[in-house]
Amino acid sequence: MMKALSIVLTFCAAMATASMAPAQSDMDGLVRVRVLDGGTTPRGTHMAALELTLAEGWKTYWRAPGEAGIAPRFDWSGSRNIGAVNIHWPTPVVFDQNGFQSIGYASRLILPVEITPASPGRALRLSGRMELGMCRDICIPGTVAFDQALDPQAARSPAIAAALAQRPHSAQEAGMDKAICRLAPTDDGIRLTARMTLPPTGGTEVAVIEPGDPGIWVSPTRTTRDGDVLTATSDLIHESGGGFALDRSAIRITVLGSARAVDVRGCTSQ
Repeated sequence: MMKALSIVLTFCAAMATASMAPAQSDMDGLVRVRVLDGGTTPRGTHMAALELTLAEGWKTYWRAPGEAGIAPRFDWSGSRNIGAVNIHWPTPVVFDQNGFQSIGYASRLILPVEITPASPGRALRLSGRMELGMCRDICIPGTVAFDQALDPQAARSPAIAAALAQRPHSAQEAGMDKAICRLAPTDDGIRLTARMTLPPTGGTEVAVIEPGDPGIWVSPTRTTRDGDVLTATSDLIHESGGGFALDRSAIRITVLGSARAVDVRGCTSQ
């Protein structure tokens, strides 16, 4: 397992020194960002979105970017009357990047952002920065800024609605019966094996495991299927190098198939 981790760390170091350009405060010419306004929802939240239009041939990354990706980060500190922000990620695409797997989006990304106002009825402003990575022949980390007042009376946005429709199915919607996670100690951490009773999602399925703790490194998942049972196995190592506890209820597994994707929240011991 440590050999696999060493390979990934070596690859990332090579990207940082050989193929990754210096961080930029803006990414003019590579990506354009604007805020879409979708107005107030029946729940009393406000629906908006960040629209990223990428230069030809470039891609950016999902929240779990894979072996070769750069996870996006958000700073909402310039906003006004923002109590909570919930990001609704559309289903990403799996890419092969120099023999390593990355997960993200090409050409255009509309990222719905659902806002709970701190004070209902008062003016809202979505303002901040998004740190992101973009790759083509080189990988460039950088930031884009956004700033827009939001109108509670704005009409429903068809573009946001389409992006929301592209989210993975829930486990219930996909007809999943159960997800069982078994944990076994390794020399360096924990081996997690998830068995999901889930109808096929199409083609070569990729399962992405998120442990719920950003301090835990997750190896690329080995995924196999036997009828309606999908098995996904990953090795987990904590960045501290020591032992750690794993909360099964915080584990998130996204199954990416050619026909649909499925978002599995939590698993049980049996």
